Amino acid sequence: MNSTEELCHSVLHNCKTIKTLKQIQALMCKAGLDTDRLLAGKLLLRCAVSISDALDYACRLLFQFPYPDVFMYNAIIRGLAESDTPQSSIFSFVEMRRRRSIGPPDSFSFAFILKAASNYGSLRAGIQLHCQTVRHGLDAHLFVGTTLVSMYAECGCPRSVKKVFEEISAPNVVAWNALLTACFRCSNVKGAVETFGRMPIRNLTSWNTMLAGYAKAGELQLAKMAFLEMPMKDDVSWSTMISGFAQNGCFYEALGFFRQLQRVGIRANDVSLTAVLSMCALAGAVEFGKILHGFMEKAGFLWIISVNNALMDTYSKCGSVGMARLIFERMPTNKSIVSWTTMIAGLAMHGHGKEAIQIFNDMEASGIIPDGISFISVLYACSHAGLIEEGCKYFSNMIEIYGVEPAIEHYGCMVDLYGRAGKLQMAYDFVCKMPISPTAIIWRTLLGACSIHGNVELAEKVKERLYELEPNNSGDHVLLSNIYAVAGKWKDVAAVRRSMSDQRIRKTPGWSVIEVDKIMYTFVAGEKGDKITEAAYEKLREIMSKLRVEGGYVPEVRTVLHDIEEEDKEDSVSRHSEKLAVAFGMAKLCEGSIIRIVKNLRVCRDCHRVMKLISKIYRLEIVIRDRSRFHSFKDGSCSCGDYW
Repeated sequence: MNSTEELCHSVLHNCKTIKTLKQIQALMCKAGLDTDRLLAGKLLLRCAVSISDALDYACRLLFQFPYPDVFMYNAIIRGLAESDTPQSSIFSFVEMRRRRSIGPPDSFSFAFILKAASNYGSLRAGIQLHCQTVRHGLDAHLFVGTTLVSMYAECGCPRSVKKVFEEISAPNVVAWNALLTACFRCSNVKGAVETFGRMPIRNLTSWNTMLAGYAKAGELQLAKMAFLEMPMKDDVSWSTMISGFAQNGCFYEALGFFRQLQRVGIRANDVSLTAVLSMCALAGAVEFGKILHGFMEKAGFLWIISVNNALMDTYSKCGSVGMARLIFERMPTNKSIVSWTTMIAGLAMHGHGKEAIQIFNDMEASGIIPDGISFISVLYACSHAGLIEEGCKYFSNMIEIYGVEPAIEHYGCMVDLYGRAGKLQMAYDFVCKMPISPTAIIWRTLLGACSIHGNVELAEKVKERLYELEPNNSGDHVLLSNIYAVAGKWKDVAAVRRSMSDQRIRKTPGWSVIEVDKIMYTFVAGEKGDKITEAAYEKLREIMSKLRVEGGYVPEVRTVLHDIEEEDKEDSVSRHSEKLAVAFGMAKLCEGSIIRIVKNLRVCRDCHRVMKLISKIYRLEIVIRDRSRFHSFKDGSCSCGDYW
C-alpha cells in the first residue's frame, strides 16, 4: 500500500462533508486508485451512510463503477433503507440480483433490505424477502433471523415473530433483545415480561428496552420497579425514565428523576433535557424552565440545535415569547426548519401575526424550503391575528409554489381563519367543497366560530354533522348549549342538557395551573375543600369587591348554561378556575411578579374582562395560556385585542 492509498484510507475514515468526499475522490482518480474495489467500497459506504446529504451522489457513483461487488450494493441498500424513502432500496436489491456477475446476496444484503421493508411497513415485501432468505439458506442466520424478528414485529405479526425466533439455533443477547422489543411493538407487555424472565443473559440494552416498553405502554409503576432493580444504569436509562414519565403527563415524577440524575453525578444528555423542557412547556413551569436554561448554558448544551428548539418551545408555551425570540436570534447560523417553525408557532400563539409572517419570509429568504408544518404555523398565525388575505395567499402558495398537498390541519386553519373573522358562510362553504372528507375537528372548529358569533341556525347544521361523526363528545354538546343560552333559548338548552344526561355525557371540568415558588398548584372550577382553595376564594372575594367599586365590574352571565337566577349565575362565573388561580397568585407571589396561568379550556368573556380589570386596577401583568392561544393582560388591555 503506497502513501497516497494510505492517505485516502485515513481521510475517508474522518470525512464528514460531501465537499471533502469529492476532494478525496479527485485524489483517488489522479492517483489511479478510482478502480480499487476496497477504496471505492469505503468511499461508497461513507457517502451512503455517514454523510446526510450524499446518498444521491453515492447512487451515481455505484452506476459509474465498472465492476461493482456485493459490498458496494450493500452500502447503497443500507443507505436507502435508513433514508426517508426506504422502499427505494428494493430497486437496488433487484438490480443487484439481475447482475449475475456480482454473485448472490449475503447475510448483510438481507439484513439491510429486511430493515427497509420494516421501515416502510410492507409485510408483503417482507414475506417475499423471507422466502429469498430460505432459498439462499440464510433464514436461520443469526444476523438475518434477528432482523426478520424486528420486521415481523414492525408489521404487526406476533405469530411470525415467535416462529422466526424459534428457528434461530443459538440466539445471542441481541436476538433476545429484538424479541423483547417485538413483544412491546405488538402491545404484548405480558409476553415481554415472560421473555425477559427466560433470557439466559441480559445486558444494559435489555433493561433499557424494558424501561422504554413499560413507559410507552403507560406501565409507569412497572418501569419504576425495573429501574430500581437494574444492576447498573447509564444516561439512556435515566433519559428513558425522564421522557417516559414526562410523556405520560407525570410532571413531578419526571422532574424528580432529573434531580436524582444530577445527584448521582451522571451528566444529563440532550434527550433527557428536551424531555424535561417539554414537560415544563406543557405545565407552564417557567421558573423551572429558567433553571434548566441556566444549567444548559453552563454545561455547554446551547450549541445543540434540538436543545435550543426545546427551549424556544418552552418559553413560548410558558408565556415568555420575548425570551424565545432572544434564544432564536442567538442560535447558531445553521438553524433547522424546526427552529424557524417553532419560532413562527410561538409568535402565532401569542397573537403576533405580522411578526410570525416576517419570520416565515426570513426563513424563505435564508434558502430553507417551508414544509407542511411550517405552513400550519403561519396559517395559524394569520387566523389568530385576523389576517384573512395573508392566510389565503399562503394557502395558495403552499399548493401552487411549493407543491405541498394540504392536509386536514391546513384545511382546519382555513376554516378557523374564516370563522374567527365572522365569515361563517364562507367557512361553511369551504368545508363543503374540501376535496377530503371533513373530520369532527373541522366541524368542531366551525361550531366554535358559531358560538363566538352567536349563529344559532348554522350551529344546528354543523352539530348534525358532528352527531354523525362523534355523537358522544361533551364539548360539542356544551358549545351548542352555550349558543342557545346566549340566544335565550332555554328550552333548547334544557333539551341539550337532558340529552347529555340520558347518554351519560359529562362536561369536561375547567382547570387552571399556576406555578408559585417552583410548585405547581391546580384549581378546578367550583371545587372547594382544602386550605389552598379556601385561601384562593377568600382573596378572590376581596378582588371582586374592589373590581365592582373601582372598575364598575358587572358579571357577564350570558354564557352561563342554565336558566337560573341572576345571583346564581354571578356566583357560577365567579368560580371559574382561572379566577381562583389568579387570586391565589396575587396572594402568594411577590409584588410585581408576572402571574402565569395554564388553562385547559377557552377563556370565557367574563374571565377575560376580569383579567383586564385586575391588570389595570392592581397594575399587574397576567399571562394566560388557554386551549388555543395566549392572552397577555397589561394596563387594562389584552394582547389578543379581544379577538379570540
